[in-house]
Amino acid sequence: MKLPISVEDVKREVKIMKALAGHENVVQFYNAFEDDSYVYIVMELCEGGELLDRILAKKDGRYTEKDAAIVVRQMLKVAAECHLHGLVHRDMKPENFLLKSTKVDSPLKATDFGLSDFIRPGRKFKDIVGSAYYVAPEVLRRRSGPESDVWSIGVITYILLCGRRPFWDKTEDGIFKEVIRNKPDFRRKPWPTISTSAKDFVKKLLVNDPHARLTAAQALSHPWVREGGIASDIPLDISVLYNMRQFVTYSRLKRFALRALASTLDDQELANLRDQFDAIDVDKSGTISLEEMRQALAKDLPWRLKDSRVTEILQAIDSNIDGLVDFSEFVAATLHVHQLEEHNSSVWQEKSQAAFKKFDVDGDGYITPDELKMHTGLKGSIDPLLDEADIDKDGKISLSEFRRLLRTASMKTLSVTGPSETQGSRTL
Repeated sequence: MKLPISVEDVKREVKIMKALAGHENVVQFYNAFEDDSYVYIVMELCEGGELLDRILAKKDGRYTEKDAAIVVRQMLKVAAECHLHGLVHRDMKPENFLLKSTKVDSPLKATDFGLSDFIRPGRKFKDIVGSAYYVAPEVLRRRSGPESDVWSIGVITYILLCGRRPFWDKTEDGIFKEVIRNKPDFRRKPWPTISTSAKDFVKKLLVNDPHARLTAAQALSHPWVREGGIASDIPLDISVLYNMRQFVTYSRLKRFALRALASTLDDQELANLRDQFDAIDVDKSGTISLEEMRQALAKDLPWRLKDSRVTEILQAIDSNIDGLVDFSEFVAATLHVHQLEEHNSSVWQEKSQAAFKKFDVDGDGYITPDELKMHTGLKGSIDPLLDEADIDKDGKISLSEFRRLLRTASMKTLSVTGPSETQGSRTL
């Protein structure tokens, strides 16, 4: 290691492995030391070899759905844990997952965090790193974050289920064009014989728009992966904690609108948020207390919050002012509106219209100041609330204006410059 950047890379990798120490699906780190010539990293011995070799040893390169789901679940747990710490692996591929032993049911162990890096929510990496077959489209566009790990796991899942890569070409540039322009093929054999649930899962991971893609923790709640798993296995979702943190910055009108939208969703549509709520509700009382909120937001997260800030967040979410957050209040503060819109446009149209009708009492297609005052219970001038959503300034809110309000926050988007923007590296 002749260059300072090489020394920093090794120090960062050791720091990352220490941060993930104890996770059942990460190669255990024991120690690191150096002498005059070398740096030594002592890690757990994994005698089962690489996952890639296990895949290639299969007769047709395919796993059964049940076995594939077990493998994918372990990968997602690693990704979710990384993201909770503000980490992005950035090189998830079968070669970087080892098997603890040669047994058929050996647990997976993630390794090689050499390209991994820390990142704060809302920021983006601008360098291109990773492996060509597994690289996410936003990495190639130089605006990537934790979502890129989920894309890579989607590619691996596709391979496990059908024995082929979803994006392939003879050249590296050809692969990149396939990743950016094309969608995976779910028509060729064996896809017609693969379950609808499995296909739905893979499609929701291989979504071109990273904001509409499932997060790692959300993917763990998907029925195809969830089977046999229990809610307590599902880690906290960094995006859910981030959304709660953002909710306090929203205008009062947007909060009312989100609560109305949340009330239109059914149990199946809210399954992943129910898992997250249950994970935070430690005493299983059916509500989240200030102390439980504090514990959730005080994890080893990529930000630090003062107690006063945690109290402010709880008070913003607590619409009935009882000092507790129930599930409906939690949903309003943590809902991924963009995902709802992108995953099923007809559901989005239906649900957003239903939420709109909760305000539009006379059904004339507009929310008037009187209706807004009636729904919110606010006294005094309603003009400041109305102005935020009333784009055409006609003194009322249309359905399209209401939908726009749901999509946008009152706060400007966070900076998208990332810690790696000056590296300009390309490791493929």
